[in-house]
Amino acid sequence: MTDAELAAHLAEVAGKILLEVRGSGVFQGKSLGKAGDETANQFLVHALREQRPEDGLLSEESKDTDERLAKSRVWIVDPVDGTREYGEERADWAVHVALCIDGRPEIGAVALPGLGLVLRTDTPAAVPDAAGTPRMVVSRTRPAAEAVSVAETIGAELVGMGSAGAKAMAVVRGEAEIYLHTGGQYEWDSAAPAAVALAHGLHASRIDGSPLTYNQRDTYMPDLLICRTEWAERVLEEVARLG
Repeated sequence: MTDAELAAHLAEVAGKILLEVRGSGVFQGKSLGKAGDETANQFLVHALREQRPEDGLLSEESKDTDERLAKSRVWIVDPVDGTREYGEERADWAVHVALCIDGRPEIGAVALPGLGLVLRTDTPAAVPDAAGTPRMVVSRTRPAAEAVSVAETIGAELVGMGSAGAKAMAVVRGEAEIYLHTGGQYEWDSAAPAAVALAHGLHASRIDGSPLTYNQRDTYMPDLLICRTEWAERVLEEVARLG
């Protein structure tokens, strides 16, 4: 099984496990989110250690160690991206499985179990045509002030959505043109979405235009831009203008 096939398979299976946990009726609300996180994480961590024992591993739900820092190949996973949405039985949550090589998000898969979809780097599809009025996905509960300001300047329509993976995949799937985030994230929030977006020919960078670099000692990665290439320069200019 290739790395890309493994990423997609694990993301899909973890998604099915999460749907089973949610459908069991045993957990509700926050306890559902906790149970889902722990169960999916256990599966992903054990599977990756079994299948790729020489690689490094970083997961949101496991204690981090310095061991990964010496590795060229590092898997970065988020067992449930959008725990709140998962716990509320919404569809806008995701499972992230990425392989970063020398810090670059090279391979990955993002499962959207609530929609029955897995988007992956090895089978990119054509991104649908852009809408006449650009659509910008933002947090459904706390949209970032910078994103709101940029949207007003460029005349974009704001679309509220849950997890980072769901928002990034909305751009890949042609449901939005821009995903601008400035509210604070970690490497596991964006590694797989960035890999999938780049494989589909989209732009993915920090909001100063610099590349997304992973497997850092400090996993905090507070900002992100994933968008159609025709919007990248304009959005980056507007962000810079805001200071």
